[in-house]
Amino acid sequence: MPTAGRGSDPSTDCRSATCALASGEADLTDLYTTDAEIAYYHLRPLRDDRDWFARYDAVLLYRADLARRAPKAVAALERVLGLIDARRMIAMNAAVQIEGRSESQVAGELLRERLGILDATETKGLLARLVQRTLEHLTLFGVSLLAAVLAAVPLGLLAAHRPRLGQLVLAGVGIAQTIPALALLVLMIPFFGIGAGPALVALFLYSLLPIVRNTHAGIRGIPAATIESAEALGLPAGARLRLIELPLALPTILAGIKTAAVINVGAATLGALIGAGGYGQPILTGIRLDDMGLILEGAIPAAVLAVTVQWLFERAERAALPRGIRGRGRKGIG
Repeated sequence: MPTAGRGSDPSTDCRSATCALASGEADLTDLYTTDAEIAYYHLRPLRDDRDWFARYDAVLLYRADLARRAPKAVAALERVLGLIDARRMIAMNAAVQIEGRSESQVAGELLRERLGILDATETKGLLARLVQRTLEHLTLFGVSLLAAVLAAVPLGLLAAHRPRLGQLVLAGVGIAQTIPALALLVLMIPFFGIGAGPALVALFLYSLLPIVRNTHAGIRGIPAATIESAEALGLPAGARLRLIELPLALPTILAGIKTAAVINVGAATLGALIGAGGYGQPILTGIRLDDMGLILEGAIPAAVLAVTVQWLFERAERAALPRGIRGRGRKGIG
């Protein structure tokens, strides 16, 4: 059930289903019996005497070997069992939904009161959270992009010099690009678990197509007369690639890397869905709590990073190009 945003006044913020009931905009909705807004709006829940809705219980779910590997962790989890009854859950929900307090603070108070656990939670300021999420996001973005460049440029060169094999290469990286990002993340979980690992692999695969295709387009776009002149001078294939082909194709290759980098910055936010962190974490939390502040806490830095990355690549592109070919038109994806 949607609820009012964290820190908002439910009496004026009518985005929740319970508020719609109280204002007469809705006649009926489903909700949890522990929802704090039932008492706040003086609503009367209907009893499910026909057992239409399935019973909702919270359970601890962990691997069977966890008790052997980390017995203290299992013991700590078992201490929480039975601590929260319906009345306590309603009060805790009220602290979050009505009073606008954070979930971690409310949970920490419960642990201190019932189990004597002090300093159970650590409340980080906005700057500290921003620094942490930025480092996580830069790691996801930087590592995956570097790996993609190291793999995609040689693949693009291979595709350009071996046309038949090149079609297979382009088709392969194209297939990876057609898989939705969220589905690709889920496909990686059975092989790499959860966390940063599967996110890095998914971002790596997503970065291949722009770089491979632009490398292929840059090499294939070199005039045949230029290649023939290099061959007539007796340049071996390696020297021809290093001195002629790569410098001429560099604008197009850099444009592909820039495209992959900008795509990666946005796609990396989805990594939070599988515990990879980054700017996607506050966005997901904000969506769950209907908190626009948290959503913007992740969305704005992600947008700023994307613009910054594009600007830096454009500057690096001009700095890396030989003076004689700066400003020439680019071909391929850019």
